Amino acid sequence: MPVSRENVLKALKQMREVGEKRKFAQSVDLMISLKDVDLKKTESRISEEVVLPHGVGKPRKVAMFAEGELARKARDAGVDLLLGRGDIDGLQKDRKRAKQVADGYDSFIAQADMMPSIGKQLGPVLGPRAKVPKPVSPTADPRPIIERSRKIVRIRTREQPTLHVLVGAESMTDEQLAENIRAVLDVIEHKLERGFHQVGSLHIKTTMGKSVKIEVQP
Repeated sequence: MPVSRENVLKALKQMREVGEKRKFAQSVDLMISLKDVDLKKTESRISEEVVLPHGVGKPRKVAMFAEGELARKARDAGVDLLLGRGDIDGLQKDRKRAKQVADGYDSFIAQADMMPSIGKQLGPVLGPRAKVPKPVSPTADPRPIIERSRKIVRIRTREQPTLHVLVGAESMTDEQLAENIRAVLDVIEHKLERGFHQVGSLHIKTTMGKSVKIEVQP
């Protein structure tokens, strides 16, 4: 990959130097400009999930549709919101609340046999937000699935050939952020037809900070 660890660390150091201290914990975002990508073609669009090795540096909220033993295990594992079959009907009838739930939680998991109902009744709300639940077996151990979900970020191209990706928080070390950035770039490189040749530029910034360029090797 034509982006060295040294260049990423150099950019992160500069990002901290030019940034001002804020009274809140700032996120760190990676901005990727693509080139020679025709977003009118379905195969050229990017919609991927990335598991960040060190998470995002702040709590991520996970909701789960489950009942019975799986629901009990999910509750013990610390899932942020537990929904049953009755909640699916309730959310379909209350579209405002459905949107609040969809926007208020970062990831969704569902007992596999509940997926048809979720897709039919809540698909119009969850689908456009790229939050269709991940199906799991009723006998699965939800703890590692929930923990993994807390580390997931989504990468999506929209109308413009640019990507904005949350890669962590300023409270994390530069080494942790660099490894998270590498995980994102690995996914992008493999998704693009011509790999890194279709990446125009890379920038990193804190929420309220100035954008800093990450040098890319020719």
